Amino acid sequence: MRVIRNTFMMALMVCAVCVGCHAASRTPAPAPLNDAQLAQKPGKQTAVFAGGCFWGTQSVFERVKGVLDTTAGYAGGSAATATYDQVTTETTGHAESVKVVYDPSKITYGRLLQIFFSVVHDPTQLNRQGPDVGTSYRSAIFYTNDEQQRISKAYIAQLDAAKVFPKPIVTQVVPLKGFYDAESYHQDYALYNPNNPYILVCDKPKIDALKEEFPELFKEYKGK
Repeated sequence: MRVIRNTFMMALMVCAVCVGCHAASRTPAPAPLNDAQLAQKPGKQTAVFAGGCFWGTQSVFERVKGVLDTTAGYAGGSAATATYDQVTTETTGHAESVKVVYDPSKITYGRLLQIFFSVVHDPTQLNRQGPDVGTSYRSAIFYTNDEQQRISKAYIAQLDAAKVFPKPIVTQVVPLKGFYDAESYHQDYALYNPNNPYILVCDKPKIDALKEEFPELFKEYKGK
C-alpha cells in the first residue's frame, strides 16, 4: 500500500506489473474436484484469505452471491501488532487479509477458493502482489477447520498438477490463530474511493474479472 497507492504517477508506472498479477484471471481456474456440499439449511461460516492488498480482496468477495459480510484485517501475527503502522514495517508476521462470512447453503468453500485463485490475486508471486512487496502481501489461506484445510490443499494440488499457472503456487495453507479488524478507513476502501489511481489500476480489474468470469455469482454492492 503505502505511498504508492496515493501517487498517480507511481500507480501508472506499476500498471504493467499490476496487470500481470491479474493475468491468471483471463482464464478462470477450474472448479475444485474436492469440495463441500451445499448445506441443507442457511447458516454462517467464516473463511479468511490473504492475497495482497486487502482493498482489492475485499472488493471482490463482497460482490459474491452467498457472501454475507466481509472485513479487512490482519492475520498471522499477534493482537499487539495488528495495526496498519506496525504491519507495514513487515516485521509482525501479519498478512493483509479479509474475513469472509458466507452462507454455506448458497456457496461452497471450494467456490470461494476458485474465485480467490481466479480473480483475486496471482498465487505464484512470493511475498508480493504487483507493486506491493513484503510478507504482509503474501498469498495465504487461513483455515478455520479441518475441512477447509483438506479442500484447500487438494485444490492447490489440483491446480499445480494441471499446470493452470505458469509457475508453482506459493500460497500458504495455515491455521487461523486470530483475525484482527483493520482500521475503519480501510473497510470498503475501494467502494468509497473509486477514483483513487491505485484502485483504478489494481483493483477495478478484479471486480470486472469477477463479473465477466463468474456472472452467475456476481452481485452489485452498495456498502453496508
